[in-house]
Amino acid sequence: MHKSPREFGPARAVGVLASAALLLPLLGAAPAPAAPQSLQQAFARAAAEYGVPESVLLGVSYLQSRWDTHGGAPSVDGGYGPMHLTDARTALARDPHHSHGDEDPRGDASRAAKEAIVSGRAELPDRLRTLERAAELSGIPAGRLREEPAANVRGGAALLAEAQRALGQAPSQDPADWYGAVARYSGADDTGSAKRYADEVFAVIEEGEQRTTDLGQRVTLRAEPVPALRTGRLGRLGLRRTAAGATDCPRTVTCEWIPAPYEEFGEGDYGNHDKANRPESQSIDYIVVHDTEATWETTLQLVQDPAYVSWQYSLRSSDGHIAQHLALKDVGWHAGNWYVNAKSIGLEHEGFLVRPDAWYTEAMYRTSARLVRHLATKYGIPLDRQHILGHDNVPGPVTANIAGMHTDPGPYWDWAHYFALLGKPFAPAGGAGSELVTVRPDYDTHRPVYTGCETAGEPCAAHGSGAVRLHTAPSADAPLVKDAGLRPGGGDSTTGVNDTGARASTGQTYAVADRDGDWTAIWYLGQKAWFHNPASAPAAVPAKGRVVTPKAGLEEVPVYGRAYPESSAYPAGVPVQSVSPLPYRLLAGQSYATGGKVPGEYYFAPTFDTTNHTVVRGGEEYYLIQFGHRVAYVKASDVTVRSAAR
Repeated sequence: MHKSPREFGPARAVGVLASAALLLPLLGAAPAPAAPQSLQQAFARAAAEYGVPESVLLGVSYLQSRWDTHGGAPSVDGGYGPMHLTDARTALARDPHHSHGDEDPRGDASRAAKEAIVSGRAELPDRLRTLERAAELSGIPAGRLREEPAANVRGGAALLAEAQRALGQAPSQDPADWYGAVARYSGADDTGSAKRYADEVFAVIEEGEQRTTDLGQRVTLRAEPVPALRTGRLGRLGLRRTAAGATDCPRTVTCEWIPAPYEEFGEGDYGNHDKANRPESQSIDYIVVHDTEATWETTLQLVQDPAYVSWQYSLRSSDGHIAQHLALKDVGWHAGNWYVNAKSIGLEHEGFLVRPDAWYTEAMYRTSARLVRHLATKYGIPLDRQHILGHDNVPGPVTANIAGMHTDPGPYWDWAHYFALLGKPFAPAGGAGSELVTVRPDYDTHRPVYTGCETAGEPCAAHGSGAVRLHTAPSADAPLVKDAGLRPGGGDSTTGVNDTGARASTGQTYAVADRDGDWTAIWYLGQKAWFHNPASAPAAVPAKGRVVTPKAGLEEVPVYGRAYPESSAYPAGVPVQSVSPLPYRLLAGQSYATGGKVPGEYYFAPTFDTTNHTVVRGGEEYYLIQFGHRVAYVKASDVTVRSAAR
């Protein structure tokens, strides 16, 4: 979530009453015991026991958790296990972060409301207590449903069977007969979201899936045609209909219009976004992926606060439901870099960076990918990692901002899977000795140690990651490379989960600086940075593209966090914005992958009254480059551009 949306303007104090019913933990439970039987067998046995087609049970579980157990820790909705059985009361009670004495880290009344929920004085909606119902139906104790994967699968099967009975339908081995029960299982409170959830489950069934889970077990769902879905049963669920309003979404997802306010308050102050006329006024070149660091209800409260900040879309974890808050022509305050804000669309995903087990669900990944494909097609945005950015890839606009830039969605966001869903997987594109490589470790088996998820310096739970760690020499014992912007005094990079100083992420493309056995060096923040890249378990694939190098005769080239025009381009009445270099240099002999040329632009929008808003353009042009973990800009006049050697 964001608290410094623009480079200018007064700081705003924000007071938000969080929804305590969903204030779920950043901290997880102890690892669950190993499954007494294979997960594949557990699905087969539970399906037979409750008369649910095995493909339906596997499809629902895949969309909820991709068949992972997440170490027994709850999701942001208090969901446990591969079937995402919800027990929000227990999840809250086990949350020590909100239980330290009188601490109330949110600064509001959420703690008292939380205690009412934990104590049982407050009621929770059925969708947040499905584990309790699964225990009643199956006779399996709640503790086992939370901790044992096979028991969790049985509980999910019992819920599906009950949903089928409630619709007046007999058990059937025809998956199409279970459409209504699957829609009910989603927990969605509106018809559109329930339908899209069920559609996604049956798309998984028809396509088939297989993967190795976090327990190290291979699970397979064989492709199965489902020709005649019983969609008419949706009407029997009694769900509300959402108002699409002014939403701009593909037809394959469900969007709800929940507008962010454009209001004036105080003396010359306003919020929480700017009116604009994109793409006529400025092109939309980036999509920025965020996580909310808050629950769904809290997220919606924040974006509707005129004194807070804004983004274009929010995506719900449980079912991938989308709320749109801004017209796409307008500028949200979400990226912490005004240049990027003015040329981007922000997507907030419900979840927590430091708690990988409060997971990003498959339902949300799929809905997000559909939305991004739609937006990329509409605005001509390239589907690559220099244009589809994490918030952690957005550069600080000036040196003073670097240390405060956000780090979401973090090293646990599965960029490889996300881009596969976008239809742009990171496949090898060059030869074995290619000058460019694209980072792509195997997410499930690549588990570098991160620290600080719960306690500073303490290791996080082992978890798949799409990021590789960068060293000063080809050895795991060598120091990590340093980031002069994050630590101006020359301090060392760390393994902290929020420390991006020595990290390269899946899908990012870099120029190769050297190779030594199982190690590859890339040019990174003006230095050689080595990562382990053995042929037996490669962490990168050959790539092709274009690179920039300093022009002949230049020993170094300044690097910028924004591409602003030259001072002579500003008309009277528009303050000149400094073209201020970052504390990095692109040195002679180094190369960096480029995402193309961009014009120098500045969107002048300092007031609530839009009559004087204008886009300033100059003759200065820049190249977007992959410089470190974050992207950056160099002046076109300073560099030479060429095709990388393949």
